[in-house]
Amino acid sequence: MIPFFKKKEFFSAEEKQRIIAAIRSMEQQTSGEIRVYVEHKNPYVDSVERAKEKFHQLNMQNTKHRNAVLLYLAIKHRELAVFADEGIYKATSTGYWDNAVKKMIAAFKGGDICKGIEVSIYIAGEVLKEKFPYDQANDKPELSDNIIYGE
Repeated sequence: MIPFFKKKEFFSAEEKQRIIAAIRSMEQQTSGEIRVYVEHKNPYVDSVERAKEKFHQLNMQNTKHRNAVLLYLAIKHRELAVFADEGIYKATSTGYWDNAVKKMIAAFKGGDICKGIEVSIYIAGEVLKEKFPYDQANDKPELSDNIIYGE
């Protein structure tokens, strides 16, 4: 069976490698986990609720220290949300994440989505590095670094 249309790629091969490299770079400095979920449109009204839904569908709450972060993007709707597990929220203040999201949005305003994602990964990674430092003796990758694509 031949499909009627081909699903559009969000990123070039080089951009995918840049995003994955940013995730790996930050995860080498923390026991935390960072994932990126990208879809064309958000089928729901609230982007944070969508990020929360995807976080749980991807079983990100199962990390040892409950320190996973999901960066959610709906490209067409121009939406961004960050959902972090309870271990991170207990270690930070709400104000931290409000400021982090403002910085992330500013990074996207230049129009370079890939660069905006990279900056967002580094922002999330900084709090993970501070609150959940890398432990060489016990740390092991718990989640894939690949970008996750929705519809």
